[in-house]
Amino acid sequence: MTHRIALIPGDGIGIPVTQAAMRVVAASGADVGTETFPWSCDHYLQHGTMMPDDGIDTLRAFDAIFLGAVGWPARVPDSVSLHGLLLPIRKAFVQYANIRPHRLLEGVEGPLKTRDFDILCIRENTEGEYSGAGGRVHQGTPDEVAVETSIFTRAGVERILRFGFEQARARRGKLASVTKSNAQRHSMVFWDEVTDELAAEYPDVQVSRYHIDAMCARMVMAPESLDVVVASNLFGDILTDLGAAIQGGLGFAASANIDPTRKNPSMFEPVHGSAPDIAEQGIANPMAAFWSAAMMLDHLGQTDPAARIMAAIEATTARGMGTHPGRDTTDAITQAVLTQLET
Repeated sequence: MTHRIALIPGDGIGIPVTQAAMRVVAASGADVGTETFPWSCDHYLQHGTMMPDDGIDTLRAFDAIFLGAVGWPARVPDSVSLHGLLLPIRKAFVQYANIRPHRLLEGVEGPLKTRDFDILCIRENTEGEYSGAGGRVHQGTPDEVAVETSIFTRAGVERILRFGFEQARARRGKLASVTKSNAQRHSMVFWDEVTDELAAEYPDVQVSRYHIDAMCARMVMAPESLDVVVASNLFGDILTDLGAAIQGGLGFAASANIDPTRKNPSMFEPVHGSAPDIAEQGIANPMAAFWSAAMMLDHLGQTDPAARIMAAIEATTARGMGTHPGRDTTDAITQAVLTQLET
């Protein structure tokens, strides 16, 4: 079965890493067809929108979406680019599970003393602190007020926690739920309560609860003690950037925005952003894009090509290629992975 993939290269280094990822996907033997959409900050400057009005309806016809990176703050405010493309896609397609794996690839040196960690961070992706509820009044005056309201629904909290429990059950049987319930006595206490309710359904999963600050410390001091980590939209966002740091940098950080019901297309993207400072220099590390592409193929059931890509990535980094930011070009890293796929 040929899977149809919508490509949104976006801005900056999103364009070359998407091109590189699709070369690797093709070489892996995956059965996919792609169509590219030029939705980006350039699109916004030309048309006044990050994507056309029918953009969501257009994407609905695809099996998956691959996003390179979006944003160019010198041209378009991040609040515009984010709320005009990425967040609407996540919400429209109920991609409520943001999945980010954190482990060191062979040959990659991280900043920690240990290499012995394999963490799967699961971030609630459609509500919470990024719900967009709120407003500003008396703008531009000394009495200006800004209100940002976090929204946590029982349905939203329960489904992301249940997804986390299922992932923990399939891995090493440990789940860490992250809140700040000592300070946020409504939303986070509610999250803790739902965690406890669901824990009774998963007696085979060991459940631990951490405050966000304690979890940040644990990811640095004892990352090997963690298996599956589940957190709200904001806390998950913060923790996964820390996860990227301990796995060697954003150049290795892959992600998936999943609708676990599979009623809608899921979206896959490297975490690194558009990096305008190195755009057009040809030195963007495409490894995170390759890893994200492998996650996409695995989600689509093309497990053999996905495994081939991951094996080629690790064989490449084991030789020292693509392991240090800016040392190897995008093309050189891509060619090295392609060579591994040919062997």
